Amino acid sequence: MLPALFLAASTAVATGLATIRYDVPPPNFAIPGAHGTRYLSDLRGKVVVINFWATWCHVCTEELDDFVRAQQMFGDRLAIVTISDELPNVAAGYLRARNIELPLVEDTSGAISRVYSVEKWPITLVLDPAGAVSYVSVGGLSWQELQDAIERAQASGSASTPEAGVLQ
Repeated sequence: MLPALFLAASTAVATGLATIRYDVPPPNFAIPGAHGTRYLSDLRGKVVVINFWATWCHVCTEELDDFVRAQQMFGDRLAIVTISDELPNVAAGYLRARNIELPLVEDTSGAISRVYSVEKWPITLVLDPAGAVSYVSVGGLSWQELQDAIERAQASGSASTPEAGVLQ
């Protein structure tokens, strides 16, 4: 009986994030932009990369170039959203100073990070075109891991998934 309980507990957190499950859409959130606010669920139909990062995290800032490279390589088939819970304009200023053009959600209250169970940085999620989580990296990832995760998500997701609620 004990091994079965351990197995059930270990599969419940298989992604490394307590509240995030594979093959299920993650919590929805607003993505402010120059052309108005969109929501994560609006990006369905594309592979989506969500990256939780911080300017003080060396591994996080090194990965930013790979996200830019992925955006260039996959074009309109890919949407990238970066999330930082630092003080207002810290992450945005960092991106501007380095001429990195990636969408940024400034989660200054930490609400998105809490709902996604982010306790260490970086965290990267890849969603398939149906909006379901297909890959999670807790800690740094290589260019090859990112590229493979995006390609697998492109190949896998086409089914419709239920609409997720929006974080307020």
